[in-house]
This record gives sequence, structure tokens and C-alpha cells, in this order.
Amino acid sequence: MSSQPIREVVIVGGGTAGWMAAAAISKIMGAFPGLSIRLIESEAIGTVGVGEATIPQINQFNKLLGINENEFVRQTHATYKLGIEFVDWTHLGDRYVHPFGFYGIDMLGIEFHHFWLKGRELGDMAMLDEYSIGAMAGKANKFFWPQADQPNSPLARLGYAFQFDAGRYARFLRGMAEGQGVTRIEGRINEVEQDPESGFVKAVKLENGERVSGELFIDCSGFRSLLLGQTLGVDFKDWSKWLPCDRAVAIPCTTAGDREPLTRSTARSAGWQWRIPLQHRIGNGHVYASSFMEQDEATELLLANLDGEPLAEPNQLRFTAGHRVKGWDKNVVALGLAGGFLEPLESTAIHLVQAGIARLMAYFPTTAFTQTEIDHFNAETEQDYIDIRDFLVLHYKATTRDDSEFWNYCRNLEPPDGLKEKLEMFRSSGRVIRNHNELFTETSWLSVMAGQGIEPGGYHPVAGMLPEEELLKRLAHVRQVIQQAVGQMPTQEDFLQSQGSAIDPSQHVTA
Repeated sequence: MSSQPIREVVIVGGGTAGWMAAAAISKIMGAFPGLSIRLIESEAIGTVGVGEATIPQINQFNKLLGINENEFVRQTHATYKLGIEFVDWTHLGDRYVHPFGFYGIDMLGIEFHHFWLKGRELGDMAMLDEYSIGAMAGKANKFFWPQADQPNSPLARLGYAFQFDAGRYARFLRGMAEGQGVTRIEGRINEVEQDPESGFVKAVKLENGERVSGELFIDCSGFRSLLLGQTLGVDFKDWSKWLPCDRAVAIPCTTAGDREPLTRSTARSAGWQWRIPLQHRIGNGHVYASSFMEQDEATELLLANLDGEPLAEPNQLRFTAGHRVKGWDKNVVALGLAGGFLEPLESTAIHLVQAGIARLMAYFPTTAFTQTEIDHFNAETEQDYIDIRDFLVLHYKATTRDDSEFWNYCRNLEPPDGLKEKLEMFRSSGRVIRNHNELFTETSWLSVMAGQGIEPGGYHPVAGMLPEEELLKRLAHVRQVIQQAVGQMPTQEDFLQSQGSAIDPSQHVTA
């Protein structure tokens, strides 16, 4: 193909992935001479979105788009999120928080957690959560923005994300994208036209006979993977041996109970249940393995563990953990579910879309579609999936639960090589290793490994350089400062009100 600038971008599918792509590409490249961006979606085809929890990287995406945070929170009925609380994962009755941000403060040039480990050896059995302002503020239903200009305050080490209504988020981004020149086309695709020689997608045809041609196609068609999977035949790499959950049932319910700025994940006998408190309702779902539990039992278990009254009929979902072996083939790039699926245990779905968009912008092609750029895109995309997979498998592998066949299976999993290396390092020396700037930080890996009872065999020798009394004094001081900071923070409800981002009380759905 000749090497000319791309002029026609066609996004197949709306929802979160489609409108994220449309909003970002039009923001970054909308002024490019002659560029046309069209998005095709059908009101008759539902989206999977049932309420979304995110990780802090979404702040970078919002900043790129120039989004006003208060308006975004109000329009999407969002709440803030300081981390994820895990309940019953290690054993029944256990709980811990995977917080955003950092633990304590590094000392003598090494990570704080080595001093925490040394303190435990000396008899200070304070939980790791107590050294995280994110964990402690989250459990106290407190929130305030990070204060980067106050380096001595725990607030300088706070990270946050959001929990929001996925449908409202897509509509919010649609408004932005259309304001930036994106054209939305309503209709269902019933035919894909390919070049007979190259196999490149030339156009899609709608049920009403309309033909939409393009040069670059972005497949956001969900699990269907209409272009990448069905049309181009890109294979799917199945990871269900490590992540056996393959079903989910989702049900929103009325607001009830607490609305802590935390997503909650509660382990069940054949999977886990999510709880995402929004301003107007609570999103709930039960992710489970169909080889260990029937659909009716999974649905009944979820219904029995709702905080409020159900607001809809159960939404049954089927999936397989894994990804397409190529996220980009020929002139088709897949984003979101069209490219792969990893269960939302660590709220990574939107991040994978965001990362894919950023990568596409970095390698944005000409009509030549140079294979070198495509290969780099695919290698980096696959590594993202591998890194997240390994982190998810950790949650299942690191458990002492033996109360069901599902947990017996998970506990005896042979971990992937990357996870195996991390576990061996932590068990031998308390060190947390992070490779190639992978998504999850040392804080994240530490929170789950320590939270789920993995015992390190040691700590960094430098942690033993502080006199014992001095070390215990410093640990107590860190906890005290965090407690004081949390005590001065407003509740999330008061914060939302003060920023003008709280929704009208009439929009709350209560029992």
C-alpha cells in the first residue's frame, strides 16, 4: 500500500471502549487535515458495562481530554476510590486493602516495608494497612485530593481513582467526542468487505444498506470481536487453566450500608463477588467458575448478599480469560473485549483500553501499515495482559482456603513463570521485584502478597541498622501521623458536596 496519512478512521462499536477511543483520537488528532472519525453502534445491541471501577491511571486519561473532574464525577454519578478491599480471600474472616499510593515512608534509602518486617520480628504486629493513608481513609469513608505540594504530609502519598456508571461514562465521552467532530452512525453491521488480495478491511455494510468505508478500523465490538476475531480470524489465547472463572452475574441494587471509597471483593466458594458503591446505587456482581457452580446457585448467592433491593433482572455473562494473539492485524486494531478479557478483580478493564489507545497514538500508522510498528504494538499489548494475568493469579494462588473444590484447585495451581519468580523472591528476602515498568507497582504486589499471608524469609539488611527502640518509635509515629491526617479529612459525602460534584438527592435509588 502507498504511504499516505490516514484520512478515514472507523470505530466499530460504542460503549466504554468505543467512546474512549473516539474522544481521545479526536482530541489528539482532530485537527489533522481531512481526518474523518466515524463510530458505528446500534441502540439495539447492549453493552456489557454494569458499573465500572478504575485505577489511578484514569486520571491521566481525563487530564489528556481536559475533563473537569467535578463535572465528570457528577455526570457519571461517580464516587472516589482509594483502593480495593479483599474479604475472605486468605481464609474466611480475613480482610485487607490493596491501596493506591504508598506505604509509610522510605528510610535509609530502602523501601519502608522492610522496616515493617523488622518491626514484626520485634513484636510490633500492626497491620500493613495501618501504614497506608489510602487504606485507612478508605475504611473511614474519608476522602481528600492528594497534596503533592506538602511532601511531609501523608496526603502527598495518596492515590485515587473512581467508581462510576459505565453507561453514563460512555454518554459523557460521546458528548465530548461529537463536540470534537466525531460522527456517530446508528446501525447494525451485517457484512464486512475485505480487499481480495491483502485481506484488509475496506468497508462495513449496515442492515439498512449503508456502506461505511475506512482506512483504519478500530474494533470495539465487545466479545463478538467482529473484525479482528470473526473477519480476520485472529486466534484467542486461552488462560482459563490459571483463571478458571468463566461466568458472571451482575445486579445493581439500591443504596444501603456504607459508601466507603473502596471497591470490595469478597471471595465466594467458586469465585468472588464485587461491590461498587456509586452515588445513586450499588453495582454488584458474582464472578464464578461454571465447572464448580451452576448458574442458578451463583445467582441465588449474589441475591442473598446484596446490601439493598435489586434494581434489575440478573444479567448473565459468559467469557474466557485470555486475549487475541494479535491486538492489531492488517488495518484493524482491537480495544476492550474485542481484544481480550481478564476478570475485573483489580479493575483493569478500562486501563487496558486506555493503554491500547495510548499505544495506537504512539504507533499511529500511515496507509502503508508498516509491520514493524504493528509488531511492537502487539508485543507490548501482550505483555500488558501477561502482567495483569500474573497479578490476578496471585490472589487465587496465595490462599489457605480448603473449603471447596474450587479453592483446592486454585491453591494447587502451578503459577506462571513471572509470578513464580516474584513469589520466590519475596519468600526468600522480602524483596518485591517489578519488571519493565509493569502496571502494578511494588505497593500493589506487596499489598496482596502480605495481605494474603505470604511469609517472607527475611528483609533488607539495612533495616537492621536502626536501633530497635528507634525503629519501633518511627513505626508508631508513621501510624500516628496517618491517623491524624485521616481524622482531619472530610467524609466522601461532605467532599462531594463541597466540590459541587454530588448528584441531586432525588437521583439516589433507595429501598
